[in-house]
Amino acid sequence: MDFGHAFALSLSLIALLSSATLAQPASAPAPTGPTNITAVLEKAGQYTMLIRLMKATQVADQMNQQLNNSAQGLTIFAPTDNAFSSLKPGTLNSLTDQQKVSLIQFHIIPSFISVPQFQTVTNPLRTQAGSGEDQFPLNVTTSGNQVNVSTGINDAPVANTVYTDGQLAVYQVDKVLLPIAIFRPAVPAPAPAPGGKAKKKKKEAGAPATDADATADDSATSGPAVGTAAAAVFAAFMLVVGQGL
Repeated sequence: MDFGHAFALSLSLIALLSSATLAQPASAPAPTGPTNITAVLEKAGQYTMLIRLMKATQVADQMNQQLNNSAQGLTIFAPTDNAFSSLKPGTLNSLTDQQKVSLIQFHIIPSFISVPQFQTVTNPLRTQAGSGEDQFPLNVTTSGNQVNVSTGINDAPVANTVYTDGQLAVYQVDKVLLPIAIFRPAVPAPAPAPGGKAKKKKKEAGAPATDADATADDSATSGPAVGTAAAAVFAAFMLVVGQGL
C-alpha cells in the first residue's frame, strides 16, 4: 500500500471516530440528592439538641418525606443549643414522648415562607402540632425586615436565615418556642376558707340571728333574773317567820 492510500485511510478513520463521538449524548449532571433536614442543621452547626430531638421523635423522617414528596415545602424555626440550655433544668425530661413530638412540631410550618411573606401571613400560623388560640397559637409580627414570633407563653425574634432554597426555609431563634397546650401556667388552688378550727368571729352587726344565737341569748339573760326572784322569795319568807316569833 502506497503512502497516498494509507493517508486517505487514516483520514477516513479519524472522520468516523469523530462522528461517533459527536453522536454520543452529553452525560447528564449528577443528581443533587433528596433534601435532608438534619444534614442542613448539621452543616449550620449549633443545633445538636434540636437534631437529637428530631431523630428521637422521628419528626426528622416525617419532614424529609414531606420535603421530597410534596410541593408545599416547610418552614422551621430552629432553636439553638443555647436556647435549649436556657430552659429551666428538667424541662425536657418532664415531658412525655407525645409532648416532645408536639414541641418539635410546634416549630414547623407545613409550607415555605420567605422573609417578605411574613408580612402578609394570617395569624395564628398553623404548625404541624396544630393551631388554635388555646392550644398551639403561633403569631408573627414584623417591623421592616425584623420578624418576631410569639406563642402566648414566650416570644423570640428571628435571628437570621440559616437556609433557604425555595422549598425549605430554616430560621434561627434564640429561644425554644413554648406552646400553651404543654406549658400552660398552673391555675392556683383556691385559698382555704377563713376560720377553720379557730374561734368563730363575733357576729357582724346587722347579721340575722340564728336559733342557736337566740338560745344562747335566752340562757345568758334568764340566769340572773331567776336568781333575783329566788332571793326575793327567801327574804319574804324570813320576814314572815320573824314576825311570827
